[in-house]
Amino acid sequence: MEKLSRLKVYIMTMTGALCWGLIGLFVAPLYAHGFTAWDVVAIRGIFSFVILITIMIIFYRDQLRTQLKDHLFFACSGIFSIALFNYFYFEVFSESGLSLAVTLLYTGPIFVTILSRFFFKESLTIRKGWALALSITGCAFVVGLLPLGQETIQNKTLFMGILSGFCYALYSIFSKPVTKRYSPLTITTYTFLYTSIFMLLTSDIERKINQFQYIDVWLSSLLLALVATVAAYILYTSGLKHLEASKASILATIEPIVAVVSGVVFLEENLQSWQVLGIVFVLYSAILVSDDRTKTRRSFNKFVSQHRYDE
Repeated sequence: MEKLSRLKVYIMTMTGALCWGLIGLFVAPLYAHGFTAWDVVAIRGIFSFVILITIMIIFYRDQLRTQLKDHLFFACSGIFSIALFNYFYFEVFSESGLSLAVTLLYTGPIFVTILSRFFFKESLTIRKGWALALSITGCAFVVGLLPLGQETIQNKTLFMGILSGFCYALYSIFSKPVTKRYSPLTITTYTFLYTSIFMLLTSDIERKINQFQYIDVWLSSLLLALVATVAAYILYTSGLKHLEASKASILATIEPIVAVVSGVVFLEENLQSWQVLGIVFVLYSAILVSDDRTKTRRSFNKFVSQHRYDE
């Protein structure tokens, strides 16, 4: 990638994560109306698929063509990643709050980096290691796990949080093999096709259809689908198309920052000094992972060699 296009890719990836970070603002009203975590996963999956397939049919019908063999990737991504990671994430959110949920979710980059090493033979460099350490430490500061250490986490909650991170990591692993063959919109649409089918078969959301008489339920459901899902996944998958899976997942650690900042702006929460430090850590980790010095040196050496040859 050229420098300008690389910058665009990083911006797309981080903007997708920013949209994810707003999810708490849309989920909380649904909990207030009695929806469970599994219900919210169903709402997110079904609403998102309806929006996506409508866009595809009207504007990008030619992109609906796929190979049958690739539907295994779409199905695995839709069920084992999207449906399950959302469930574990929303369960932790409902039991212990958004801050803890998003912190445990961001064990995901660790799993992505490890799994990418085995499946895609991506290099595990010292720079990536430092970026991972900084991003995780930054997340812990942002949500208050450090430096006070006052959070008491039940084993069940901790286990579900780690599972949310693992399932979250699977999205990059299952989606990466098909990014060269399909557009981000196609991948996201078929992923949510299988998510919505799975949720219709396993949830009882139809029994709570009377809850949709409230305008804030409709508004929250639509924003959850449009902003925190459709826009987020298309932007993130667009970045993943041009990035190593491990890099994309580390860049996405901007999500917990957005989650906390949105709480400050919209819920009038206070931002402590250690949270500011955590934000700096996470942002610096994104700079570390995006500053590919190896490629820069390689391009410089190539330029020098050509210049000498021309002389």
